[in-house]
Amino acid sequence: MYETNMYEGMLAETVMMRGHGGEPINAYYARPLGPGPFPAMVLVHHMPGWDEWYREATRKFAHHGYASLSPNLYFRAGHGAPEDVTAKVRAAGGVPDEQVLGDLAGALDFLQSQPYSNGKVGIFGTCSGGRHAYLAACRAPGFAAIVDCWGGRVVMSQEELTPKQPVAPIDYTRDLSCPILGLFGEEDRSPTPAQVAQHEAALKQHGKQYEFHMYPDAGHGFFYYDRPAYRQAQAVDGWQKIFAFLEKHLAA
Repeated sequence: MYETNMYEGMLAETVMMRGHGGEPINAYYARPLGPGPFPAMVLVHHMPGWDEWYREATRKFAHHGYASLSPNLYFRAGHGAPEDVTAKVRAAGGVPDEQVLGDLAGALDFLQSQPYSNGKVGIFGTCSGGRHAYLAACRAPGFAAIVDCWGGRVVMSQEELTPKQPVAPIDYTRDLSCPILGLFGEEDRSPTPAQVAQHEAALKQHGKQYEFHMYPDAGHGFFYYDRPAYRQAQAVDGWQKIFAFLEKHLAA
């Protein structure tokens, strides 16, 4: 709720943090100004890379009262334009799941160590970032909520497994440590509605707390306002659901 006489302030900058194996990587960090305590969010970027959309999303979460950190999961591939770095990563078959988990656990530690933290950290990801966020919520203890936006390859066939992605994330569902909000499009091909239903069945089987929403007339990436996939009404509703979910699980 906004009022015209309220104070607003934000700090946003690139920082260094400890990732997998204690290795320093860079990250984009945005937080509200003031003493807090603030809840926090880790933002897991998508396969298009550590790009401008994720900078904007990080500031959006900070604007809504969350200390927010988006680590550069492609740091080890070198630097350059996000699309060029992503091309190198894609050609190499992606980044290893274990490395990503180490980076996201490091992001969790970074946020919980801040003096203005309320101790509660959620995790958000879209596309491949949704998959990585789900892995982290299952395997990196400490997250208090997860938002998975159309995370593909959570459900994987045996043929899709690789040395870098040796286990389908759905197989870790029994270890999911927090409530999950999932936002999906009916026209998506990764994940398909059938794969989303399979994921939902696994959550039910293991007694997990979840909210899944399937949007009609939406495909993969319907939040991305700069792409043809953008769907205005569905995106606005999705963001409203995200902040209602986080208010319930992190900010209270």
